[in-house]
Amino acid sequence: MKIALASDHRGFDFKKRVATMLTQAGHTIKDFGTDKNNESVDYPDYGLYAARAVGSGECERGILICGTGIGMSLVANKVKGVRAACCHNLYTVEMSRRHNDSNVLCIGADIIDEELLEQKVNLWLETPFEGGRHARRVEKIMEVENGEGI
Repeated sequence: MKIALASDHRGFDFKKRVATMLTQAGHTIKDFGTDKNNESVDYPDYGLYAARAVGSGECERGILICGTGIGMSLVANKVKGVRAACCHNLYTVEMSRRHNDSNVLCIGADIIDEELLEQKVNLWLETPFEGGRHARRVEKIMEVENGEGI
């Protein structure tokens, strides 16, 4: 799988860890930065490029990391075709895939430790979308994104 990665300065160390994990698992990564861990940067500058890569189909999925995951999820969800989920525990990670077919995982580096980081990434990558009634609901979300629906 080709996966877009991005972080701000607070997520930099986790992004490096995720890149190593993904590469070791045989995935291809495209790193959209930042490359600075000691200089404050603006998360939208990096999250937007990674989200666009997912929305355009250049990358199949994306993982974005900032202090809380919230900022990255806000910017990513502005991109057409992106379903970004900010998940703080394993249950929400699993449900973001099973029920919402999330294609971008947003992580808060200030909220979790490295062990949970690895568990979350692995679970998110391995969990399939259930489809069925959930596909109908995801389609409704996509219709709203297109200015249609409800």
